[in-house]
Amino acid sequence: MARYTEAKCRICRREAGKLFLKGDRCFTDKCAYERRPYAPGMHGRARKKMSDYAVQLREKQKVRRMYGILEAQFHDYFVEADRQHGVTGTNLLRLLELRLDNVIYRMGFTNSRNQARQLVRHGVFVLNGHKVTVPSLQLKPGDTITVREKNRKIPVIMEAQEVIARRGLPAWLEVDGANFKGTVKDRPVREDIQFPISESLIVELYSK
Repeated sequence: MARYTEAKCRICRREAGKLFLKGDRCFTDKCAYERRPYAPGMHGRARKKMSDYAVQLREKQKVRRMYGILEAQFHDYFVEADRQHGVTGTNLLRLLELRLDNVIYRMGFTNSRNQARQLVRHGVFVLNGHKVTVPSLQLKPGDTITVREKNRKIPVIMEAQEVIARRGLPAWLEVDGANFKGTVKDRPVREDIQFPISESLIVELYSK
């Protein structure tokens, strides 16, 4: 599967905002976006007038890259969000938030969504008592995620639990750090998603 393998900090600079792709580094003074808050490249500082379409496209790209999803997958999520009852933009963000890899990241078991995907594929986590290896699984209220006992001393997991206080735990999740266990208490609402996202721009883009 095609994945972006270059410097992740360039993505944040391109999208003109923190996407929190580098874990705890994003909360320190080492953050590349904090040091150079302009687009990469020799013309990065130039002021550019953007069309409405360009603004909508950049917003879609920002969200897609934040969650680490390919173009076709993201479009499928939009189609599903549009099919559901309620506000399409909110439905889209809820589907993205309820992905297994995102929930693991939000629970503080990894420093980034990319780390969560890698560990899920290696069978590090158990969902409702069963080993899972599919990062895109959609979770629902009542689902429980546990780190397998033999994997609890993985440095990435131990480090992530030490810095979860920097990110904060969403109200719709519950975590028992001592037992490496987390539970989805409820479906997230729009107020639970604090990232600077204008989902209405994405809806406008796909509605053309």
